[in-house]
Amino acid sequence: MDVFLAVTSRREVRDYADRAIPEDAVLRILDAGRISGSSKNRQPWRFFVVEDPQLRERIAKSVYAPGNVHGAALVVAITVSGKGPTTFDAGRAAQNMMLTAWNDGIGACPNGISDAEALQQALELAEDERTATVLTFGYAARPRDPERRSPEEWITRADRKPVDEVVRRL
Repeated sequence: MDVFLAVTSRREVRDYADRAIPEDAVLRILDAGRISGSSKNRQPWRFFVVEDPQLRERIAKSVYAPGNVHGAALVVAITVSGKGPTTFDAGRAAQNMMLTAWNDGIGACPNGISDAEALQQALELAEDERTATVLTFGYAARPRDPERRSPEEWITRADRKPVDEVVRRL
């Protein structure tokens, strides 16, 4: 897929089909995060693939939209530690993972954390480690074909501010 088309057509997927993700696709998604750039190449992240049903339930209770976790075929918590722009680095890893998934026809959604302390306990994180986001992945219950529209059509449908409102040339 064309990268710009992937960026413009990707939408958050919150309703997943009851379908497993092949292990080779899971490994590509995780590898896309692992190879992401980071400040001073610190690689401040760890990726927790949450498979245990009881742990998934605890994770679901720690995010704003528990249903995303309940229906997902793959749940990945991205944690960071250390100083510097670790949250930005985690975002880079998350975006790489979600775009790689989208390239394979797999939807994804980043989930905001409503109870950071409960999540830290559930994942048994070190004191200096914190969860940046919880990503959910799965095949969309209502599949979307990115190539049915041009990037420009996807941009129009995205309901975003006009470029002249967000870009200032100095």
